[in-house]
Amino acid sequence: MKKEEWIRILYPRRCPICEEIVLPRGEKICFSCRSKLPYIKEPRCKKCGKQLRIMEQEYCEDCKKRNRSFDAGLALFEYNAVMRESVERFKFKNKREYVDFYAEEVEKHLKKLVYMWKAEVLIPVPVHARKRRKRGFNQAEVLAEAFGKALGLETDKKVLYRCKNTIPQKELNEKERIKNLQDAFQIEKNVVQYNRVILVDDIFTSGSTIESCTRVLKNNGIGRVYALCLCIGKGF
Repeated sequence: MKKEEWIRILYPRRCPICEEIVLPRGEKICFSCRSKLPYIKEPRCKKCGKQLRIMEQEYCEDCKKRNRSFDAGLALFEYNAVMRESVERFKFKNKREYVDFYAEEVEKHLKKLVYMWKAEVLIPVPVHARKRRKRGFNQAEVLAEAFGKALGLETDKKVLYRCKNTIPQKELNEKERIKNLQDAFQIEKNVVQYNRVILVDDIFTSGSTIESCTRVLKNNGIGRVYALCLCIGKGF
């Protein structure tokens, strides 16, 4: 028996939604839990990718109010209570095996839309070194690498770095989020080699983090910047 098969027997895959052992073996999510997934579908906001409720509507209320620097965004799931628990286990309880399921769903539901961007590389949103040491990994890097394999795109982890250890964005209001991220990101290497890039992060709420990264990239010669996130807030 192969090593991978022994590992699956000793450590069976747990559902990224309910945490129960997934049956039948080989599946990545419980059959009953799949119906709980809040997929983002059309109509989507043409700028950030949030779910819209009216087909005739083009932009969500947030994007109507904000001057976005990034060119367009997509997300797989709406960030509701179900996905909040899944993402928190992924990030803070080291459930990195969930990424196999996340990436499979991105390939299934978003691959054609991502290809329309004609991007050259995925760039994960960086975390500060202190947070990385505490958590053990950068969740955006893990997502970017898995998404890259699923989509057939390279991942470049050395473009951006976080030079400021910011307060968690979820604890702040809109104005505080913008101030919190001011000068938080810098270029680590020459990015002129790229013209179209995709930023990858786990959660898009107000978009302040993606916006801050986009401005740094565009100020250093990137032509177009897109955003691909696992989850996104409500668009209404």
